[in-house]
Amino acid sequence: MSQERWDVVLLFLSGPRAVTGQLVCRGPVVRIGANPGPGGLDLAGYRSLDDRHAVITCYDGGSVAIAPVGVNQVRLALHANVDWSEIQPLKGPTHLSPESVIHLGPIGRGATFQYVESQRLGVWKQRNILSDAAQANPEIEPSEVRVLEAKRGVPVWFIPSIVGMFAFTSAIVLFAVVGFRGDGEIPQIGPSLEGKAYIASVDVTKKLPPALFDGMRQPFFDFVMKPNAEAADWPQLGKNDQLWDNKFYEYSIRAVNEYARYWAFWKRLELIRDDYGYVVKRLRKKQLPEVFAAIPYQESRYRPKVQSIACAVGWWQFIPEAAHRAGIKVKNCKLKGTRGEFFTPTRIAPVRGVMKNAPYVRGGRCRISSCEVDERTDLDISTDGAMFLLGDAWQDRLFRKSGAAVQLTILSHNAGYDDSRFEEKRVNIINLLPAYKRHLKRKKLERAPDFYGDNITCENLKQEDYDSMSATCGGALWNHSQHYAYNIVAQHLLAVCYYGKNHSDVRAFKPWRQYARPDSYCDTHLKVPTSEEVKKRAGIGIKKG
Repeated sequence: MSQERWDVVLLFLSGPRAVTGQLVCRGPVVRIGANPGPGGLDLAGYRSLDDRHAVITCYDGGSVAIAPVGVNQVRLALHANVDWSEIQPLKGPTHLSPESVIHLGPIGRGATFQYVESQRLGVWKQRNILSDAAQANPEIEPSEVRVLEAKRGVPVWFIPSIVGMFAFTSAIVLFAVVGFRGDGEIPQIGPSLEGKAYIASVDVTKKLPPALFDGMRQPFFDFVMKPNAEAADWPQLGKNDQLWDNKFYEYSIRAVNEYARYWAFWKRLELIRDDYGYVVKRLRKKQLPEVFAAIPYQESRYRPKVQSIACAVGWWQFIPEAAHRAGIKVKNCKLKGTRGEFFTPTRIAPVRGVMKNAPYVRGGRCRISSCEVDERTDLDISTDGAMFLLGDAWQDRLFRKSGAAVQLTILSHNAGYDDSRFEEKRVNIINLLPAYKRHLKRKKLERAPDFYGDNITCENLKQEDYDSMSATCGGALWNHSQHYAYNIVAQHLLAVCYYGKNHSDVRAFKPWRQYARPDSYCDTHLKVPTSEEVKKRAGIGIKKG
């Protein structure tokens, strides 16, 4: 017995596939999603789609059906001019007619396409075609494929067969997500240890589930790669994750895995809610990437009066000269071990070798005990200064062209952007602009989107090396910067989840409500605690404002 094979013709109405015209997808089973597997329709360039989001089956020209995989959202309309918010997601297999329009994913995101027709292609033997469930599990016998006679319509066995097939497929997919995979049990990542609110670096030897790396690509795109692609005017950078800095991505997700396990981290997010929201609003107003809001978390855990050994103070941890350059007043600072000696910064760039040569540092310690005026502890004023300094790096043409402007700008807050502008062209080798130029010259490149990952070279740093301010372990970045930016990205991705879930009534966090929905990365891969759980654990009572 034989049966003609039918393929499916689709026309995308949105996103990167819209420019390709009609697509012929090989039947009889067409898997659709962000990572559908061999032979599937890959929609990796679209937001908020599951790896296997939906399946279209076409066993003859008159019997074409679409069904969601698991709980994924799939909507169907007779034409494109509809309000998708008024259409309920499909619950099971539904027949398609020519010119039907399908939307995959949440409203406002995902992919929209039109079913054009099915096409006959060749003749195949029935036992050569496996059901979708059988392909998901090779131990299952090939399904029986019966002859469909188009003139007679849909046989009575067709719909029960399709429903059974998709129920089995959905069970497999859901089991893979919430149950076990080949490498063991994979629960959602959530707080299980008291832990700490900050980690210095990640353990790259720890084995993590592949599903976590796959599932975090969408938020990494939203908050890192989309701004990078737009700054570089390089659309393909956003569409093709093979062009990303994948080492940077890996370290960021490893850091997500670490922070998410610590109650101390979630407690800190609850305590700093209003301040984090304030910085996010300021960044949006300045049209700077939102991920920069985690810089004060990395620097001070959003504490105003923290002081470093190099006399960096405040929310953003500015040393005196950087504050002076940004218009932040630091005046009449009393120096320890002196009789009435005070320090007020007059330079706009620090001296070379701050820890040895700055007048306010001695013996590897900050000498400043107090300042008559120190606006670094004022969130409003210091954030204004931070916007000014971050804007310097963000607007640099070479950085924007790089495809790595987000991470380069973050790193510049730690290592400086380019002090040679103020120091008679004397290059400070730890600054980001000269470091990036050296990397381009060494690699003979015009731009380097993977600059940061390529220069995380101090993975097994000895303490004496870390104490050396100029140690680079053979890379272009100094050691204090190498484990800096990925921590900030991880902190922000988790902050989005926490505030989107618990405080979306706060104006700054309303856009993040989408990440708290059932189909989001926050829900799928993370067990984000509620505000009440965190407060109870911390023994605090904070009223929502």
